[in-house]
Amino acid sequence: MINKLETLNTQDVLSMKGEGYYSKKTAGAKNAIDSIQKIMERSILSLPNREILRFADFGAADGGTSQQLWYNLINLIRSSGDGRVIEILYTDLASNDFSTLFKNMQGMRGEKGLAYQKIFDNVFVHGCGTGFHQQLLATDSLSLGFSATAMHYVSEKPCQIKNHVHMIGADIAEKRQFMAQAATDWESILLARAKELASGGRFVCMNFGIDEKGRYLGNTGGHSMFDKFNQHWRTHLDQGIITNEEYINTTFAQHYRTVDEFSAPFNDNSSKISKAGLKLLSCSTKLTKCPYREAYEKNIRSMSKKDFADSLIPTTRSWSETVFRTALLKRNENERDNIVDSFYENYRAEVERDPDGHAMDYVHIIMEIEKI
Repeated sequence: MINKLETLNTQDVLSMKGEGYYSKKTAGAKNAIDSIQKIMERSILSLPNREILRFADFGAADGGTSQQLWYNLINLIRSSGDGRVIEILYTDLASNDFSTLFKNMQGMRGEKGLAYQKIFDNVFVHGCGTGFHQQLLATDSLSLGFSATAMHYVSEKPCQIKNHVHMIGADIAEKRQFMAQAATDWESILLARAKELASGGRFVCMNFGIDEKGRYLGNTGGHSMFDKFNQHWRTHLDQGIITNEEYINTTFAQHYRTVDEFSAPFNDNSSKISKAGLKLLSCSTKLTKCPYREAYEKNIRSMSKKDFADSLIPTTRSWSETVFRTALLKRNENERDNIVDSFYENYRAEVERDPDGHAMDYVHIIMEIEKI
């Protein structure tokens, strides 16, 4: 008999922590996005002359981490004397906190000086609560698509990982299943963007992945963050706090692709992606240092170990908490709160005892894609 939790797909359960928590606690994600402004400007300047400039931010969460990037791009357009109508569609799953997103864009919270919807004329913001694995805009209507730190999520888990919480620690058979699912999903994502993009349009994405040195999110030379997740969650299992079923059900619906996996559809002229008119203009890897680790090292005389731990663990929690909570769906709300809180507290306490090697560096694969 299949466990009910195993039938839940990504769209049923995934969301970033809401009410602005995600953007407030994920400075690293914003730093990574801000670092590719030149690439986005290059795309803006290359776009075909269409009556309406239609942009999309796929997997945008509450919109806070990319808000400055979009402000700068829209300011660039308006400063050049281009007064064309601009539409921007923010997409994420139905479970996303769209209320906070719209409040951010209208300057009702967050950085009011970046609320471009209120600052510039003829700029219209919309939302779409559907996953990016399918077509979300009308065919041939999109000028520029963008996605950051989102498309490593697979549409559904191909299996549960029995002895770890993430595919990076899975056995060979489990990894192969995740790799196959990710390949299918990547093809679906690209074909959907191919339909949406107008001729000459661009899609720029920066996805979590594994770089040429074997590095990935939270694993760049010190402790492996996902191994630490697994260590502390397994301790809960060993202590009888969670059941074996709950431990196994705690499988992240993620796959970290390599550069070769990302590039493969573009390297085959007979692939569906090539035939759909998508061309890979560039592909590069980028390491973004953990800002909380950098702040600690810079202010080590004035910043305590506790201060560092108190800043690092919330950024891991902002996007991972729902995975652990979902595994506990058979329990009542109070039990889930207590178990998840104790899990993150144990991790936080370890970091406070010895901060050495703890960080959440970002590793992205950045791709510029054109619809020819």
